Amino acid sequence: MKVVVIQGPNLNMLGVREQNIYGPMKLEQIHAQMKEFATQNNIEIEFFQSNLEGEIVDKVQECYGDADGIIINAAAYTHTSIAIRDAISAVGLPAIEVHISNIHRREEFRKENMIAPVCTSSVVGFGPFGYHLAMVGMLQIMSEMQAAQEMQKQQQAPAAK
Repeated sequence: MKVVVIQGPNLNMLGVREQNIYGPMKLEQIHAQMKEFATQNNIEIEFFQSNLEGEIVDKVQECYGDADGIIINAAAYTHTSIAIRDAISAVGLPAIEVHISNIHRREEFRKENMIAPVCTSSVVGFGPFGYHLAMVGMLQIMSEMQAAQEMQKQQQAPAAK
């Protein structure tokens, strides 16, 4: 199983920017924790961060045929990007949206969410721990998908005589 973690604008500044909202952890530390979880659970993991909307769209599209799931923090693009929304929808992969802060308790403009309707699930407001929760969630989603595929194969197999 392969999961691609896509990080949006300004997340490369974690640990520096607005620590009262986002905390002191750097993105590299979050990724190290995710990698440890992935290794323990036999998951291949890839990380990508960009401040550019088009690069994020490209990365989501590259996941088609190459990954089993996406964990995405589109950051500010969550509230504005129909392009990222459409890319997530187009690839048809399970996607879990993560937000470090609780976007529902922040400024009004952050309550508009373009991404959530095309994601399998959302994790908001748990700080950096939200990424761990997303990994656990993705593992569960993948296990359920695998079980459903196995059941479908069994139903399609001719009955043994």
